[in-house]
Order: sequence, then C-alpha cells, then structure tokens
Amino acid sequence: MTENAAAEWLTVPDLVEILDLSPSRVRRLIDDHHLLAGRIDGVLKVPAVFLRDGEPIAELQGTVTVLSDAGFTDEEALRWMLEVEESLGASPIDALLAGRKAEVRRIAQALA
Repeated sequence: MTENAAAEWLTVPDLVEILDLSPSRVRRLIDDHHLLAGRIDGVLKVPAVFLRDGEPIAELQGTVTVLSDAGFTDEEALRWMLEVEESLGASPIDALLAGRKAEVRRIAQALA
C-alpha cells in the first residue's frame, strides 16, 4: 500500500486522540470494519477521509461487508474505496460521502 492513495493517513495514536478511545478500541473498530487500515512502511494507517465529524463514516462498515462477501481482502477493499471507480465517476469513498451509498454497494456487489 502506498501513501499516495489518500491525501492524509492517520496512525492508531492519531485515531486514539481524534476519537478519544483507547488503542485497543481503535483496533477493534478496524477489526470490525468500522474503519479500514493498511500497513504503510510497516505502520498501520487509516485514511483520514474515512472519518466525518470525528467519527468513522457510518456507511463504511456495510460497504466493507459487501466487499468482503465479494471476496475482497481488507487491503483490496481499502484500495477499491480510494481509487476512482469508472462506473461511479469518483472514488467509492467520495461517492459514499456524497450520499450515494446504494449505488456504491450495488457496484460492490457486482464485483463478486
């Protein structure tokens, strides 16, 4: 995973501060797919765009579940969420932020 895929990446300590949670709780959010993380230079990082108003984006978990059901690994799902998807004309995360959850999940289901 390269850091260029998202403008800003947050480490677990960053997320502890932003979310006001313990490191174990932050890791649980990642394990439970409320957030997606990737290792960059050996450090677990989450794209800052996965947070809105200091909280994980609510639509992310269900979308990651659809991708997981379609056979995506967490790293593949992370990459897909950040890269421009031709059929959306935007990255899936940008489409989710724009309120296009049903469209994003429909495309994710079609990838299976």
